Amino acid sequence: MAIPLTLKSKMSFSAREITLASVCLLAIVIFSLASPYFATADNLTTVLRNSVELLLIGLGMTLLLAMGGVDVSVGVVMGLAAIVVGQLLNTTLDPTLTALAGPVIGIIAGLITASVVVLGKIPSIVGTLGLYGVYRTAVFALLGGQWLSGLPATLTQRLESHFLGLPVTAWVIILAYLLVWLALRRTPFGPHLLAIGHSADKARLSGIAVTRVRFATFIISGALCGLAATFYVATYRNVEMTVGSTLALEAIAAVVLGGTGIMGGQCSLLGTVLGVFLLRILQNGLLLIGVPSLWQTVVTGALLLAVLIAEVVAGRLKFHPWLTRPKAVSVSGRPSS
Repeated sequence: MAIPLTLKSKMSFSAREITLASVCLLAIVIFSLASPYFATADNLTTVLRNSVELLLIGLGMTLLLAMGGVDVSVGVVMGLAAIVVGQLLNTTLDPTLTALAGPVIGIIAGLITASVVVLGKIPSIVGTLGLYGVYRTAVFALLGGQWLSGLPATLTQRLESHFLGLPVTAWVIILAYLLVWLALRRTPFGPHLLAIGHSADKARLSGIAVTRVRFATFIISGALCGLAATFYVATYRNVEMTVGSTLALEAIAAVVLGGTGIMGGQCSLLGTVLGVFLLRILQNGLLLIGVPSLWQTVVTGALLLAVLIAEVVAGRLKFHPWLTRPKAVSVSGRPSS
């Protein structure tokens, strides 16, 4: 039985992507008129820079949601990796090796998450919520109740150096996006991921190594969280106690805004990028016109709810695999009685 998947094979743009791009442009125009400080080169550069960590984590969350899973611990995973990177910066280790420490810690965390969720057969939202508590405690323990601040600028200088006219940071982001795009479009990983998101039972019956793909997806997401930690430390040169506390919500909101199905089976990397930019534009613009930063989380949550309500009204969202027990599937691919 064929499994319907949603992954555009041609270089075309979906209605959701066109709409998001239009909304981003509209928001830029509105905030430019509302504040003389918004449409400046420095502020727009700040918006782009503040999008880096969310973009990287959003790429991983796109894969997870497309697979029918989720990871609410991504923010604290970034925090743990950031602490390790920050502590290594205070040693004589080469900055390049220090930068690689972030993805390594992320991969280890991804392995732990995959072991709990996949091998333990625990719903991903439940398993990662438990890990969130464990990782958050680890962050507090490692920081000892104090910020890790005043870090050396060696890593910052390395990532801000230019290559072929662009900062190294930009090249790393481009490379990360291309690798995820190629994995989805040019390897069996993409169709297998979406097949699992549509129906893990049917995917297994069709010969897909479901356990292997799910493990790989959590590990990729962990690596992207670790890479985000490297950029976080390089940018701010400190690690605070609440690092990454809202990143999971923001990542889920950006990915769902971008058109990735929260029930799995469809995804849009370009949509995720546009969703990230829209969130950061709104947060930056609201701050410049005098709206307290506390309302940024309210806006993020409201956007997520609005999209989910729209999906329900459209009839595309009836239930969620995180919260329901899958029906038994016969060899024919039809639910057994």
